Amino acid sequence: MEESRRPAFEVPGGPGAREGYEYRTGAESEALFEVDLHRIIAALRRNVWWIAGIVIACLVLGAVITMLIVPRYIASATVLIEQETDQIIEGSEIAPAVGYQDADRFLQTQLDVVQSRALAERVLEGENLAANPDFYEAVGAQMPEQADLEGRYLQAGLDVLRRDAALDLLQENLNVRLPGDSRLADIRFESTDPVLAARIANSFAENLIESNLGRKFESSSYAREFLAQQLQDTRQRLEESERELNQYSRAAGLIRVPGQGQNADQETTLSITNDSLVQVNLATSQATANRVAAQEQWQNIADVPVLSVPQVLANPAVQSLIQQRSQAQAALAEEQARHLDEHPSVQALQAQVGQLEEQIENVGASIKRSVYLDYQAALDRERALQGQVGQLRSAALTEQDRGVEYNVLKRVAETNRSLYDTLLERYNELNATAGATSNNISLVDRADIPREPSSPNLPLNMALAMLAGFALAGAFVFLREQFDDTIRSPDDVEAKLGLPLLGLIPVADEDEVANAKNTDISNIGEAYRSLVANLRFATPAGLPRSIVVTSAQAAEGKTTSAQAMALNLARMGRKVLLIDADLRRPTLHRLLDEVPDHGLTEVIAGQVPLGEATHPSGHDNLSYITAMPKPSDPSMVLGSSRLGEVLEEARSKYDIVIVDSPPMLGLSDTANLAAYADALIMVVDASRSHRGAVKSALRRLQLVHARILGAVLTKFDPKAAGAEYGYGYNYYSYGNEPEGA
Repeated sequence: MEESRRPAFEVPGGPGAREGYEYRTGAESEALFEVDLHRIIAALRRNVWWIAGIVIACLVLGAVITMLIVPRYIASATVLIEQETDQIIEGSEIAPAVGYQDADRFLQTQLDVVQSRALAERVLEGENLAANPDFYEAVGAQMPEQADLEGRYLQAGLDVLRRDAALDLLQENLNVRLPGDSRLADIRFESTDPVLAARIANSFAENLIESNLGRKFESSSYAREFLAQQLQDTRQRLEESERELNQYSRAAGLIRVPGQGQNADQETTLSITNDSLVQVNLATSQATANRVAAQEQWQNIADVPVLSVPQVLANPAVQSLIQQRSQAQAALAEEQARHLDEHPSVQALQAQVGQLEEQIENVGASIKRSVYLDYQAALDRERALQGQVGQLRSAALTEQDRGVEYNVLKRVAETNRSLYDTLLERYNELNATAGATSNNISLVDRADIPREPSSPNLPLNMALAMLAGFALAGAFVFLREQFDDTIRSPDDVEAKLGLPLLGLIPVADEDEVANAKNTDISNIGEAYRSLVANLRFATPAGLPRSIVVTSAQAAEGKTTSAQAMALNLARMGRKVLLIDADLRRPTLHRLLDEVPDHGLTEVIAGQVPLGEATHPSGHDNLSYITAMPKPSDPSMVLGSSRLGEVLEEARSKYDIVIVDSPPMLGLSDTANLAAYADALIMVVDASRSHRGAVKSALRRLQLVHARILGAVLTKFDPKAAGAEYGYGYNYYSYGNEPEGA
């Protein structure tokens, strides 16, 4: 039975190589957020009425809101903010001048002052706004009443509550602007009362100037009082530091020497110990150099034989002894040539040579000893001088310690003197300029009563409403497309189902569908002929020998597609057998003039042979096997083990066997047929098919290892799919135009 299940048609790689027919998921075939302009345009065309409705609704809503908004007015006063702070006298400043590199921070500080709570309090008190009902009405707020008291205001009272509320309203409706390339600041106040808006804006500008002048006068007065106190304290500290410096110099024995010439205001101290230390240190350095030379001379000859020492060889006495030894050795050699060693003359000369060598060694040792004694003398002198340097250094360090304390006291006295002179000069300047005032903030333009409201702005609001409408419409279209799993276009077949598209069948009426079954040229007929042509190249081995045609649901066009495919393959000269395997709702028998007595049910049951159940179709090369008679249990019939044998026999007698199977729906009929077929084609209705139903059907087919060849998209409407698919519809009508068109 396993042999009967193996199809006659196999893809390269053998029966097990079925991966090429397995569908891919949408995530594998296309990135989720890949930008496709054609699909975007198609989605917009499908939702054009929704988009228009949302945009129009937003425009209407924007117009209504604009009409309901109470007009508001903005009054603006202009002030000039100079960067430099005021100078009390020429060349003198109370505060350091602001650098140009810090201009932005300075100007921003001034803007913060305008928006400060302190300035708002001055305006509030000057205009008496806390108790003015018109002010609260102009800024769109309710004036606090006794019933509004709660929390911390229970004890503070109604006046405090109104004051805090008015301050918050002032700051909320105040706006200060300063262009990046200007020092003119605009102080703006917004309210529904144009007169009140102008009055408050001018009040802010005037109070800003007055508060700036007040801060400068207060800082000058405070500076004079502060300097007077600092002068008194500094004078006392200067007297104490001078007195302590004189007492310490006398106790330490330091001699203070006043400066001369340009340094007359500077004084120094005399130090005899330092001069002695310098002289002894120089002598020590020379002694160290002598010791190093003597040490190097001794180390060079310490381990050298006496007669190899340069000083020994250069000594005249040694040279004389060496010469005498040479003469004695020469005489000894002559005697040894004439006499034996025991001869008295030979022995006398040998004794003379030995005596000379001993004298040479003694003299050389004495010379070498004198070099060592010179090294020891240099070393003793160096150590003596180093000891003296150490004593003088200790004395100098002690004197330096006293000098450090002296310098500390001296610097304290000099600092106090310099501070006293600076404070005295500054105090005199402030006294000379007391009462003088200048300002770096001035009023340029007073706020005029505005004639036109600043809001609402109908053109701006309508533009914003239109933008909001397009944004909402875009979000609506995006969400609608994301949750819409309808399969409308060829791209949807590949993206949502992961199946290759084998054919695209346009939407047609019944007459056009009927024309697809004859030789008349029509759009749908051309579409099915294109499908058959694609099938010839759908696999490396060409046309499959047996093809099951199915769909996820009923009435998707699978029967029409199966009949059209069989008819077109027969017209190509292929011997084709079309089997109606839809035992629940058979339709093929309606194409015959007489209802046949035998059909697929009896063949599978083994009651009649295959040839007896086969009927001519009226078309060359095309035969039919109907589903008649209808069985009581179609699932049991198609689940029979005889099904594979019947399909195998049909493959052996015909070139191609096309099986019109039932829709998947949840039935097992198609799964049984697909298990024995070479290939399976999924028919998808573009007008109502949903991805969930089709993918569920595909998963069931994969469980039986069905060889899914691809999908055929039927009832395709290019208008519903998008404008870019119009070419697919027009293609099928190419060549059918009237002559002269």
